[in-house]
Amino acid sequence: MADRLDQPRESRRTLLPRVRVGEDASGRVSESVARFLGTPRFILYLTLFCALWLAWNADWGPERLRFDDPANGFTALTLMLSLQASYAAPLILLAQNRQTDRDRVQAEQDRQRAERNLADTEFLAREMASLRIALSEVATRDFVRSELRNLLEDLATEQAGAGDEPGPDSPRGDARHRSTDR
Repeated sequence: MADRLDQPRESRRTLLPRVRVGEDASGRVSESVARFLGTPRFILYLTLFCALWLAWNADWGPERLRFDDPANGFTALTLMLSLQASYAAPLILLAQNRQTDRDRVQAEQDRQRAERNLADTEFLAREMASLRIALSEVATRDFVRSELRNLLEDLATEQAGAGDEPGPDSPRGDARHRSTDR
């Protein structure tokens, strides 16, 4: 296969094999470290570490086993704390970036859920309006009762007016006439 000029040349000679770590795995590790760095336990451990370091190198440790000279301002301790801080800062930033990505996804899901809820609410509002319109044309119980009351009053008025002269519908009228009139 011919070499391509638009891509970098791969080196076949490597001293160390390439380790491929998934972005998700490194992100989980960085989050767990950043989570630990933000705990009171870490502050306590770091305080104990510094106190022991200072005590060993200042007074407690044998003279020949001391490795950080107080006359130089505990240079090794300063370098150790700088090294810890130089690793902690990028790990915290990685964890924050992952959290930002999760927040972005959550916000998008919340937005989509809100849109669906709005669409459902608007649909239900339209359905309620159409039901109200449909119900306005339906006779209600009070309307039917008032119509029946009016009919009873009309019948009572007719019977009272017809009570003066016997007719086929009157109680004094002929039974044959009543059955044929209806």
